[in-house]
Amino acid sequence: MGQRYTIKQLPPELRPRERLLAGGPSVLSDAELLGLLFGIGSQEKTAVELAGEVISGAGGLHNLFDASVHELKQVKGIGEAKACILLAALELARRLSVARNPGRPVISSPADVDGLLSGRIANLDREHFVVVLLNTKNEVIEAPTVSVGTLSSSLVHPREVFKPAIRASAASVVLAHNHPSGRVEPSREDREVTGRMVEAGGVIGIEVLDHVIVGEGYFSMKEHGML
Repeated sequence: MGQRYTIKQLPPELRPRERLLAGGPSVLSDAELLGLLFGIGSQEKTAVELAGEVISGAGGLHNLFDASVHELKQVKGIGEAKACILLAALELARRLSVARNPGRPVISSPADVDGLLSGRIANLDREHFVVVLLNTKNEVIEAPTVSVGTLSSSLVHPREVFKPAIRASAASVVLAHNHPSGRVEPSREDREVTGRMVEAGGVIGIEVLDHVIVGEGYFSMKEHGML
């Protein structure tokens, strides 16, 4: 086996830990911060280079929020331990965000859903299906992505949609997804999935208030009498 390639081989002024100690964490790049969490790299790459490959492969930091252990392990050099470290860091980031912003947004219209999610999913190159969990005051509890890929009744299962809602004791949900084309008119599959979720929600006792398609503008199925 070859010798492991480590950050220690870099000059001191280029090592992330030394740079952090000298200038604080804000001076580090995304890859350097993640590389510090990884600690060690692979036989071919430093931890920072490996981190950069993970971020690049996801298409940016924001897309890592939807990554799974399996997806992360597809990057050569990322095993279960590093994947778990990254997902733990992302979950801490989520919780810190909630702790620093305790006020919860209220959903009272499709425009509120668009405002909540447009910046997150509108410009993605694949369809992301999000379920917005609401309490009895229509305040957002959280809005997890439950599916990535072309929307279909076989891909989006009620179990995946309502599992986080049940876990969070949500009173109701709003469904949302993006159209990479930017066009927001619902497809036949969109309508089929919506009907299936409304039916499942009725059985479970968690009302589906709307299904909003986000793109160049938005489309509310409730406003158009499709729920």
